[in-house]
Amino acid sequence: MKELKSSVQKTFALLEYFTIQKPIWGVTELAEAIGSNKSTVYRFLADLCRLGVLYKDPVTEKYGLGLKLFELGGRVQLKSAFVDKTHPELIKVAVRITETVHIAVLKNHQVFYVDKVESPQGLKISSHIGSFNPAYATALGKTLLAFLPEEIKMQTIHTIMDLKKPIAFTQNTILNKTTLLKELAQIKAMGYGIDREEFEQGLICVAIPVFNQNNEVVASLSASGPANRFEEKKVADYVATLKKGANAIQHKIGFFKPW
Repeated sequence: MKELKSSVQKTFALLEYFTIQKPIWGVTELAEAIGSNKSTVYRFLADLCRLGVLYKDPVTEKYGLGLKLFELGGRVQLKSAFVDKTHPELIKVAVRITETVHIAVLKNHQVFYVDKVESPQGLKISSHIGSFNPAYATALGKTLLAFLPEEIKMQTIHTIMDLKKPIAFTQNTILNKTTLLKELAQIKAMGYGIDREEFEQGLICVAIPVFNQNNEVVASLSASGPANRFEEKKVADYVATLKKGANAIQHKIGFFKPW
C-alpha cells in the first residue's frame, strides 16, 4: 500500500481486505496486514466511516463494511435490471409529449429519480438522476404512495407526515396528513396524480404508476413542464401517452422490484 500514489487507490486497496472470510478488522491487525503505518490506516478508516462506507462497532472498536456500499450496489442493479430496459420507452414518451419525462422509485420514503429525458422544447428542469425529492410534494411521489399496499402506504405516510414533519416548498405544498390521504384516494381512483406547483413555482407535473408483471407498483412515470403551457385540457392526452409508455415498460421489466 505504501507505493500507491493515489488516495483512491489506497482506499480501494484497503477495502479489498474486507472479505467474506474476514469481514471485520481492527486497526492494528489491518495495518500489519497492509504493511502500513497504524495512524495512516486509522485516518483512512475514520474517513470511510464518516462517509458510511465502513462502520465501527462501538463495543469492539473494529470495522466492517457499511451500508453505503450496499446502496451503491443497489444502484448498479437498478440500472441493469430496470433503467437499461426502460430508457427507450422514456425517449418515445418524451418525443410524443414534448415535455421532460422522469421515472422514479420510492426509496427511504422519498422519490428517487432513476432516469430522465429532457424536453425537446429546450426547457431544462433542475432535477437530476440519482437525486431525491419529497414524496408528498411531487406527482411522482404522490402516485407511488397512492398505489402502495394499504399497510405499507399508511406506515410510509406516518413516517413522512408525522415523524419527519413536511416542509412547504410553495404555497401549494400539501402539509396536512388528512388532505394528503384524500388526494391519494383521488389519485388512485383517477389513475394518475398531478403536482400543481407544489414543489416548484411555475412547474406542473402529471404522473402515472408503473407496475411489474405481478401488478405491484414499482415506479412512477411523469411528464413535467411550465405552468403556462401545461394546459389542464391536455392532461388526458398526457396521461394516455404516459400509460402507453408504462404498459410497454411493464412488459419489459418482468417481476422487477426496487426494494
